[in-house]
Amino acid sequence: MVNYGQETERTYERAGFGAPVRRGSRPAILVVDLTRGFTEDGFPSGADLSEVVESVGELIASGRPADVPVIFTAIAYTPAEAAGDAVTWLHKAQGMRSLVEGSDEVALDPRLPCEPQDLMVVKKGASAFFGTSLAALLTGLGRDTVLVCGATTSGCVRATAVDAVQSGFSVLVPRECVGDRAAGPHEASLFDIQAKYGDVIGLKEATAYLDALPGRNA
Repeated sequence: MVNYGQETERTYERAGFGAPVRRGSRPAILVVDLTRGFTEDGFPSGADLSEVVESVGELIASGRPADVPVIFTAIAYTPAEAAGDAVTWLHKAQGMRSLVEGSDEVALDPRLPCEPQDLMVVKKGASAFFGTSLAALLTGLGRDTVLVCGATTSGCVRATAVDAVQSGFSVLVPRECVGDRAAGPHEASLFDIQAKYGDVIGLKEATAYLDALPGRNA
Protein backbone atom coordinates (compact mmCIF):
# COMPACT_ATOMS: atom_id res chain seq x y z
CA MET A 1 0.00 0.00 0.00
CA VAL A 2 0.98 3.62 -0.45
CA ASN A 3 2.96 5.16 2.40
CA TYR A 4 1.32 8.46 3.32
CA GLY A 5 4.21 9.59 5.50
CA GLN A 6 5.22 9.59 9.14
CA GLU A 7 2.93 12.46 10.07
CA THR A 8 -0.11 10.56 8.83
CA GLU A 9 1.06 7.40 10.58
CA ARG A 10 1.55 9.28 13.88
CA THR A 11 -1.88 10.90 13.56
CA TYR A 12 -3.64 7.60 13.04
CA GLU A 13 -1.62 5.87 15.75
CA ARG A 14 -2.48 8.63 18.22
CA ALA A 15 -6.15 8.25 17.30
CA GLY A 16 -5.97 4.53 18.09
CA PHE A 17 -6.56 3.24 14.57
CA GLY A 18 -4.99 0.26 12.82
CA ALA A 19 -5.14 -2.44 15.49
CA PRO A 20 -5.38 -6.00 14.09
CA VAL A 21 -8.79 -7.64 13.93
CA ARG A 22 -9.71 -10.99 15.43
CA ARG A 23 -9.37 -13.88 13.03
CA GLY A 24 -12.22 -16.25 13.67
CA SER A 25 -12.35 -19.96 12.94
CA ARG A 26 -15.52 -19.79 10.82
CA PRO A 27 -14.85 -17.50 7.84
CA ALA A 28 -16.78 -16.91 4.66
CA ILE A 29 -15.45 -15.66 1.34
CA LEU A 30 -17.49 -12.76 -0.02
CA VAL A 31 -16.86 -11.97 -3.69
CA VAL A 32 -18.27 -8.53 -4.43
CA ASP A 33 -19.44 -7.73 -7.95
CA LEU A 34 -16.92 -9.65 -10.03
CA THR A 35 -19.41 -9.60 -12.85
CA ARG A 36 -18.44 -8.99 -16.46
CA GLY A 37 -19.55 -5.38 -16.26
CA PHE A 38 -16.77 -4.75 -13.75
CA THR A 39 -14.07 -7.23 -14.78
CA GLU A 40 -13.98 -6.52 -18.53
CA ASP A 41 -12.85 -3.17 -19.89
CA GLY A 42 -15.23 -3.38 -22.84
CA PHE A 43 -18.15 -2.36 -20.64
CA PRO A 44 -18.80 1.22 -19.41
CA SER A 45 -18.34 0.36 -15.73
CA GLY A 46 -15.52 -2.12 -16.27
CA ALA A 47 -11.75 -2.49 -16.15
CA ASP A 48 -9.44 -5.40 -16.91
CA LEU A 49 -9.45 -7.22 -13.57
CA SER A 50 -8.02 -10.50 -14.86
CA GLU A 51 -5.37 -10.66 -12.13
CA VAL A 52 -7.98 -10.03 -9.42
CA VAL A 53 -10.20 -12.79 -10.81
CA GLU A 54 -7.25 -15.19 -10.84
CA SER A 55 -6.33 -14.35 -7.24
CA VAL A 56 -9.91 -14.76 -6.06
CA GLY A 57 -9.97 -18.17 -7.71
CA GLU A 58 -6.86 -19.13 -5.76
CA LEU A 59 -8.43 -17.93 -2.51
CA ILE A 60 -11.63 -19.87 -3.13
CA ALA A 61 -9.64 -23.02 -3.92
CA SER A 62 -7.84 -22.70 -0.58
CA GLY A 63 -11.15 -22.51 1.25
CA ARG A 64 -12.88 -25.45 -0.41
CA PRO A 65 -11.24 -28.25 1.65
CA ALA A 66 -12.49 -26.58 4.85
CA ASP A 67 -15.98 -26.06 3.39
CA VAL A 68 -15.65 -22.29 3.66
CA PRO A 69 -18.87 -20.79 2.24
CA VAL A 70 -18.50 -18.65 -0.87
CA ILE A 71 -20.99 -15.86 -1.47
CA PHE A 72 -21.02 -13.92 -4.73
CA THR A 73 -22.78 -10.59 -5.19
CA ALA A 74 -24.01 -8.80 -8.28
CA ILE A 75 -25.59 -5.43 -8.92
CA ALA A 76 -28.63 -5.85 -11.16
CA TYR A 77 -31.47 -3.45 -11.93
CA THR A 78 -34.82 -4.04 -13.54
CA PRO A 79 -35.30 -2.22 -16.84
CA ALA A 80 -37.55 0.27 -15.06
CA GLU A 81 -34.95 0.94 -12.35
CA ALA A 82 -32.15 1.31 -14.89
CA ALA A 83 -34.07 3.77 -17.05
CA GLY A 84 -36.00 5.68 -14.40
CA ASP A 85 -35.54 7.84 -11.31
CA ALA A 86 -36.27 5.32 -8.54
CA VAL A 87 -32.61 4.53 -7.75
CA THR A 88 -31.01 7.81 -6.69
CA TRP A 89 -27.48 6.38 -6.95
CA LEU A 90 -27.90 6.06 -10.72
CA HIS A 91 -28.17 9.83 -11.06
CA LYS A 92 -24.57 9.98 -9.80
CA ALA A 93 -23.24 6.79 -11.39
CA GLN A 94 -24.81 6.98 -14.86
CA GLY A 95 -22.58 4.28 -16.34
CA MET A 96 -24.17 1.69 -14.10
CA ARG A 97 -27.53 2.01 -15.82
CA SER A 98 -26.32 -0.72 -18.16
CA LEU A 99 -26.34 -3.26 -15.29
CA VAL A 100 -29.74 -4.63 -16.25
CA GLU A 101 -31.09 -7.98 -15.10
CA GLY A 102 -30.27 -10.71 -17.63
CA SER A 103 -27.61 -8.70 -19.45
CA ASP A 104 -24.03 -9.79 -20.08
CA GLU A 105 -22.82 -7.10 -17.67
CA VAL A 106 -24.43 -8.70 -14.61
CA ALA A 107 -23.23 -12.25 -15.34
CA LEU A 108 -20.47 -13.55 -13.09
CA ASP A 109 -17.05 -13.58 -14.72
CA PRO A 110 -16.90 -17.08 -16.25
CA ARG A 111 -13.33 -17.52 -15.03
CA LEU A 112 -14.49 -17.64 -11.41
CA PRO A 113 -14.71 -21.14 -9.87
CA CYS A 114 -18.40 -20.96 -8.99
CA GLU A 115 -19.92 -24.21 -7.68
CA PRO A 116 -23.58 -25.24 -7.20
CA GLN A 117 -23.31 -24.86 -3.41
CA ASP A 118 -22.14 -21.24 -3.66
CA LEU A 119 -24.59 -18.48 -2.84
CA MET A 120 -25.59 -15.32 -4.70
CA VAL A 121 -26.81 -12.00 -3.33
CA VAL A 122 -28.28 -9.46 -5.75
CA LYS A 123 -28.03 -5.86 -4.65
CA LYS A 124 -28.99 -2.36 -5.77
CA GLY A 125 -26.46 -0.30 -3.80
CA ALA A 126 -22.76 -0.22 -3.01
CA SER A 127 -22.73 -2.30 0.16
CA ALA A 128 -23.54 -5.99 -0.14
CA PHE A 129 -25.38 -5.63 3.18
CA PHE A 130 -27.65 -2.70 2.32
CA GLY A 131 -31.16 -3.84 1.47
CA THR A 132 -30.16 -7.52 1.32
CA SER A 133 -30.30 -10.57 3.59
CA LEU A 134 -26.50 -10.95 3.68
CA ALA A 135 -26.07 -10.35 7.42
CA ALA A 136 -28.78 -12.90 8.23
CA LEU A 137 -27.25 -15.32 5.73
CA LEU A 138 -23.80 -15.10 7.34
CA THR A 139 -25.33 -15.49 10.79
CA GLY A 140 -27.32 -18.51 9.65
CA LEU A 141 -24.12 -20.05 8.33
CA GLY A 142 -22.47 -19.50 11.73
CA ARG A 143 -19.76 -17.26 10.30
CA ASP A 144 -17.59 -14.91 12.37
CA THR A 145 -15.13 -13.56 9.79
CA VAL A 146 -15.52 -12.33 6.22
CA LEU A 147 -12.80 -12.26 3.57
CA VAL A 148 -13.97 -9.45 1.30
CA CYS A 149 -12.87 -9.63 -2.33
CA GLY A 150 -13.98 -8.03 -5.56
CA ALA A 151 -14.63 -4.66 -7.15
CA THR A 152 -14.37 -1.86 -6.87
CA THR A 153 -12.05 -1.22 -3.93
CA SER A 154 -13.15 2.40 -3.55
CA GLY A 155 -16.84 1.65 -4.01
CA CYS A 156 -18.61 -1.59 -3.26
CA VAL A 157 -15.67 -3.31 -1.53
CA ARG A 158 -15.09 -0.48 0.91
CA ALA A 159 -18.83 -0.03 1.58
CA THR A 160 -19.18 -3.77 2.19
CA ALA A 161 -16.19 -3.83 4.56
CA VAL A 162 -17.68 -0.97 6.59
CA ASP A 163 -21.06 -2.66 6.89
CA ALA A 164 -19.49 -6.06 7.62
CA VAL A 165 -17.65 -4.83 10.70
CA GLN A 166 -20.70 -2.83 11.77
CA SER A 167 -22.69 -6.06 11.52
CA GLY A 168 -20.31 -7.83 13.89
CA PHE A 169 -18.00 -9.68 11.50
CA SER A 170 -14.22 -9.45 11.46
CA VAL A 171 -13.04 -8.23 8.06
CA LEU A 172 -10.01 -9.42 6.09
CA VAL A 173 -9.26 -7.95 2.67
CA PRO A 174 -6.64 -9.82 0.59
CA ARG A 175 -5.11 -7.00 -1.44
CA GLU A 176 -4.53 -9.10 -4.57
CA CYS A 177 -8.22 -10.02 -4.54
CA VAL A 178 -9.61 -6.49 -4.93
CA GLY A 179 -9.37 -4.07 -7.81
CA ASP A 180 -10.47 -0.70 -9.12
CA ARG A 181 -10.48 1.41 -12.27
CA ALA A 182 -7.65 3.63 -11.05
CA ALA A 183 -4.71 3.18 -8.68
CA GLY A 184 -5.30 6.29 -6.56
CA PRO A 185 -8.79 5.45 -5.26
CA HIS A 186 -7.74 1.81 -4.88
CA GLU A 187 -4.75 2.62 -2.65
CA ALA A 188 -6.60 5.27 -0.64
CA SER A 189 -9.40 2.83 0.13
CA LEU A 190 -7.02 0.06 1.18
CA PHE A 191 -5.39 2.56 3.56
CA ASP A 192 -8.80 3.51 4.96
CA ILE A 193 -9.94 -0.10 5.39
CA GLN A 194 -6.68 -1.04 7.13
CA ALA A 195 -6.91 1.93 9.48
CA LYS A 196 -10.54 1.63 10.50
CA TYR A 197 -12.49 -1.42 9.39
CA GLY A 198 -10.41 -4.55 8.77
CA ASP A 199 -7.02 -6.00 8.02
CA VAL A 200 -5.61 -5.65 4.53
CA ILE A 201 -3.44 -8.73 4.07
CA GLY A 202 -1.56 -10.49 1.30
CA LEU A 203 -3.04 -13.40 -0.62
CA LYS A 204 -0.33 -15.67 0.80
CA GLU A 205 -1.38 -14.79 4.36
CA ALA A 206 -5.05 -15.27 3.47
CA THR A 207 -4.50 -18.73 2.01
CA ALA A 208 -2.35 -19.71 4.99
CA TYR A 209 -5.19 -18.65 7.29
CA LEU A 210 -7.62 -20.85 5.35
CA ASP A 211 -5.14 -23.74 5.22
CA ALA A 212 -4.90 -23.70 9.03
CA LEU A 213 -8.63 -23.85 9.71
CA PRO A 214 -9.84 -26.64 12.00
CA GLY A 215 -11.88 -29.41 10.42
CA ARG A 216 -10.10 -29.13 7.09
CA ASN A 217 -10.80 -32.13 4.86
CA ALA A 218 -7.85 -34.35 4.03
